[in-house]
Amino acid sequence: MRVDPQPEHERPQPSEQPVADATTASESRHAGTVKWFDVTRGFGFLVDDGQNGDILIHFSVLQPHGRRSLPEGARLECLAVQRSRGLQATEILSIDLSTAVEPTPRARGEGDRVDPVAMLDEAGDFEPVAVKWFNRLKGYGFLVRESDSADIFVHMETLRRAGLHEVEPDQRLRARIVDGRKGPLAVAVERDD
Repeated sequence: MRVDPQPEHERPQPSEQPVADATTASESRHAGTVKWFDVTRGFGFLVDDGQNGDILIHFSVLQPHGRRSLPEGARLECLAVQRSRGLQATEILSIDLSTAVEPTPRARGEGDRVDPVAMLDEAGDFEPVAVKWFNRLKGYGFLVRESDSADIFVHMETLRRAGLHEVEPDQRLRARIVDGRKGPLAVAVERDD
């Protein structure tokens, strides 16, 4: 004798069948903080709160929100799918900019900004350095010379041009350095292999 776990009167009728969730079986919901977003390339990464690794955010999923980029530190909720290279966002559910690190708008002509690439001709040869600290949310950090322990400012874009997306304290690198207005500045870096 078969026992039905749910009496007939409690079972959903054909017109009351539960509707499948809007997410497909391969999509999963994630929340996290924007690690970085490169406007020129049109993508960036979200650090997943659930420690599932980084999630690729392509600018196309931002378009329904009227955006082409995201500031570092913004909080997102998204749906993502597993691709061959990792998780990729398929839909942004919410954007919270309250923790974002928005760049300060600057008026044209303010001479504070330095273009490290334009200073390459002034730079010395590559020399050994070590990472002192680097803050991805701020987009900069400091290296130290092995010869005199002097602090050397390094910007995130300088690291990206070298293909370095992550650096850790005490990591060995080689850098070309110039004397900037505010002190030594790394204008080019490379791995110390």
